[in-house]
Amino acid sequence: MRLFVLRLVLALVFALPALSASADTLGRVRETGTLRIGLTGDYRPFSALDPKSGDFSGLDVDLGRSLAKRLGAKPEFVRTSWPTLAADLAAGKFDIAMGGISVTPERAKIGLFSQAVLTDGKTPITRCENAKKFRTLYEIDRKGVRIIVNPGGTNERFVRAHIAKAKIIVHKDNVTIFDEIVAGQADLMITDAIEARLQQKLHKELCAVHPEKPFDRSEKAYLMPRDEAFKRAVDKWLAGAKRSGELGRAVRKWVE
Repeated sequence: MRLFVLRLVLALVFALPALSASADTLGRVRETGTLRIGLTGDYRPFSALDPKSGDFSGLDVDLGRSLAKRLGAKPEFVRTSWPTLAADLAAGKFDIAMGGISVTPERAKIGLFSQAVLTDGKTPITRCENAKKFRTLYEIDRKGVRIIVNPGGTNERFVRAHIAKAKIIVHKDNVTIFDEIVAGQADLMITDAIEARLQQKLHKELCAVHPEKPFDRSEKAYLMPRDEAFKRAVDKWLAGAKRSGELGRAVRKWVE
């Protein structure tokens, strides 16, 4: 019994420093004066990466700078991807993941979500002449229909959960994925309504089918390590951004 207790105490002693180090995100940010923000850089209007300059821009880039300022730190933007997002967060490559992240049970297992930034849902986007053909999942899920998806995110997950007959095309470059629809290499994409609205403005050939009535509803939020103090600080800043109208102004700047 004494040997068991001794082993238990030693295990706790060795575990505590590691747990504290991984959990004290807020302390690290304040000590270094840097907030590391994970972004995919391929999801407008939330984040876009300029391949020439290496600079990020977008809704969550502006808001990330605001959050960093609130925490008394400078923002450092770190490139991640949808397939590696969870692993990169767990590896400590950044302090917070931003950029249009949908709240899912799988992601909630590896970190803490902030309060919701906005509510969105999945809707089709296609060439305008085909908009009346792809209004429902029944009309979409037919042989001969080609649905294009970006890998590793909720778009692919939604399609694979609801589509059985149509052909699913995986396109790894989310920046050029809408060009594939314009060029006729795919018939449609199912994505978040906020992205569909923006892309129909960027591509005159494309129309968001019914962004005001998406197939489902989901929340966008920021994903963090399991640090309750850090989450409280982020939620406090976000609540203030909503009250002051800062969030609304940022949305209008990048979407409308």
